[in-house]
Amino acid sequence: MLLTLSLATLVLLTVTLLPLWRHPHWIIRGMDFPRLQFAVAAAILLFTQLMLLDLGKIRLLPLVVVTLLCLIWQLWWIAPYTFLWPLEVKAANNSSSDRRLGIITANVLARNRNAEALLALVRQHKPDVLVTLESDQWWQDQLDTLQSEMPHSIKCPLDNRYGMHVYSRLPLDEPEIRFLVEDDVPSMHALLRLRTGDVVRMHFLHPAPPSPTENPESAERDAELVMVARSVADSDQPLIVTGDLNDVAWSATTRLFRKLSGLLDPRVGRGMLNTFHADYPFLRWPLDHIFHSHHFTVHSIRRLPPIGSDHFALLTELSYTPGPGASQQGLEADSSDRSRARSIVQEQNVNAADVPSPGE
Repeated sequence: MLLTLSLATLVLLTVTLLPLWRHPHWIIRGMDFPRLQFAVAAAILLFTQLMLLDLGKIRLLPLVVVTLLCLIWQLWWIAPYTFLWPLEVKAANNSSSDRRLGIITANVLARNRNAEALLALVRQHKPDVLVTLESDQWWQDQLDTLQSEMPHSIKCPLDNRYGMHVYSRLPLDEPEIRFLVEDDVPSMHALLRLRTGDVVRMHFLHPAPPSPTENPESAERDAELVMVARSVADSDQPLIVTGDLNDVAWSATTRLFRKLSGLLDPRVGRGMLNTFHADYPFLRWPLDHIFHSHHFTVHSIRRLPPIGSDHFALLTELSYTPGPGASQQGLEADSSDRSRARSIVQEQNVNAADVPSPGE
């Protein structure tokens, strides 16, 4: 029993410490994802130790202490994405419907052919913007049925799981498709014109994940996120960045994105809203994101029912309220964050100036 508990504690300590090493290998970066699961495992292990170990023996105390510290450390990362944390983005008051902006972000899964499930959600919730990831030409043919009600679009059908489409009820000005880091991984950028006439700078992203079947390292994903973050950092425009970032909300890379960009995360204080994996309830984490500038407050953010994909779609309803939102603040970058960002983009030989800046 003691040997089993000791080995379990060693494994827990290893998976807890590995992410502190900033090596971009997918195994190391993958340890950022299941922090909730690691926290649950640590809590179970701690309870087991307290029940079974003779804590009167001083030599056994380090096992309990190590497990407790691992539990606290994992909880520190995920706590902002619980209802125990203060809201980072204020709840919207009953503002004019003209100021509201509804966005569905959906990774459809390229091989999924249940388009009707997504189309039904669009018809039910009537978002102003639909963003799809992994959408190929087949998906474009199905989604084009929305064009009578969502006549503005940006289309990039690809067969490599990085196709992307945007359909909008509201005008999209200065639309651009860019391949920021990898030649086959697009991003989309545009100005969205609200019903009030105000314009919002939009960035739609889907960087490749670190994985044994994609990129063995996170360097490309990290570089794209840092590029976009640095490109928007000094802008006073209303801004929204959304998509499947292939990174969890609480990872060091996503936190770096938030620090550099100054954008807010409406999930903070509202829940994790885990969008992946739709088929495995015990292996879920938040991969699909929306970040925005202080110009917005939140009416609602929620995960939608399954659409046949390995992702759930995310529906966010924002309100353009630059006055009430002006006092909202997110994370702030320090000199070490900026130094790390420089090294990430230099390694990939990319520049924030390559990111389109519609409206500027």
